[in-house]
Amino acid sequence: MTPEQARRAIVEHTRRLAESAAAAGPDAPVPTAPEWTVTNLVEHVGQTQNWVAEIIERRITDPTQLPTEVVALPADSGEWPAWLAESAQRLVDALEDDALEAPVFNAAADGRTGGQFWLTGQLNEAVVHGFDAATAAGRSVEVEVDTDVDADVDADVAAALISNHLAMLTSPTWEVQRPESAHAIRGEGQVLQWQATDAGAWFVVRRPDGATWHSGTQQADVTITGPARSLLLTLTRRLPLTEVVVDGDADLAQHWLDSTAHVSR
Repeated sequence: MTPEQARRAIVEHTRRLAESAAAAGPDAPVPTAPEWTVTNLVEHVGQTQNWVAEIIERRITDPTQLPTEVVALPADSGEWPAWLAESAQRLVDALEDDALEAPVFNAAADGRTGGQFWLTGQLNEAVVHGFDAATAAGRSVEVEVDTDVDADVDADVAAALISNHLAMLTSPTWEVQRPESAHAIRGEGQVLQWQATDAGAWFVVRRPDGATWHSGTQQADVTITGPARSLLLTLTRRLPLTEVVVDGDADLAQHWLDSTAHVSR
């Protein structure tokens, strides 16, 4: 997936999120993020997009200088689609190609530039929370509904986000932010493998000093197979393991999922 494809996908999935949010209504609960309403969901996505855009625009490299203020969510929910469209456009404008190589703070402290980190991370936010909004509106991709809202995820987008997800869980800062998770996914060499029927494969090795991930395949203790979209939504705990094919130690796969939730949702 090229940076331009990622930018277009951020705008498109944010648009879909806005449509689903309008269909659900501001007070609707979000089944895949039980503590949130649609209002919370829209506020989070729009504020985060503006916050990240400011980081990129100002070329912030020092985490102590990160923005401390966020933009306000419009009180009128009728203004939300335009507000989200503006936040997504500001974000992708900030993340043009020259910004992807510029010095910018990378919260994962991995090998990516800050711009690359934020581009993929914000695509993940738009896609996964777009699915959240779709479920709130009763428009899950797993349910046939009479609607024009598209809650699907292209295979190349899902594949890029699977790689991003595994990179985050094995990044240098994950143990600092989530020590319980980092310790729980250590092991004695157990291998978990995810095989997309439409977009590649990934495997994780649980080592005593920390889990590592790689693209490709190898002999595994458990292999999870399905479309890349379903694998992504399973990894992010939006779909249960029953939505994919599990071959091998299902308890090992479930333990991984139970141990890798992010701090917020």
